[in-house]
Amino acid sequence: MILISSVIIWALTYFPRDAQQTPEQQMEASYMGKMGHAVEPAIEPLGFDWKMGVSLITGMAAKEIVVSTMGVLYKAEEGANESSATLKNRLKEHTYAQGEKEGQKVFSPLSAFSFMLFILIYFPCVAVIAAVKKEAGGWKWAVFMMVYTTAMAWAVSFAVFQIGSLFI
Repeated sequence: MILISSVIIWALTYFPRDAQQTPEQQMEASYMGKMGHAVEPAIEPLGFDWKMGVSLITGMAAKEIVVSTMGVLYKAEEGANESSATLKNRLKEHTYAQGEKEGQKVFSPLSAFSFMLFILIYFPCVAVIAAVKKEAGGWKWAVFMMVYTTAMAWAVSFAVFQIGSLFI
């Protein structure tokens, strides 16, 4: 499932193609980039950028796919040594390219902690939603669980990031 999801994520970040754009511009103009920029206003108060938002969207299929998505978005090379090609180092080095935060690191300890809390709290995966639907006898409780856990994840991440920002 993770392999198939990674291929789909790659395709969504690859198309539509425009030879005139840089790879970074191409990714932002891709279908995946458009989805990320669409949710960015809702996740920006949590300290997240559009790539983190895309990772959360794809993570609805399974939480393991969050890391897979980040690997595709940040183009980490599997098996790379401790160079800048590893996902860990790419995340540490990634900065905002434009706007009022230009040059600031996207993954500060506070934003990374807020991101991990969000992933921990929001609903587990589509399979769990399907199981809740089946066991509860309809969509009512499944939808409630999706909305409630996502809202709680947003509220906790918001509180942690905003309160933490006051002290940093």
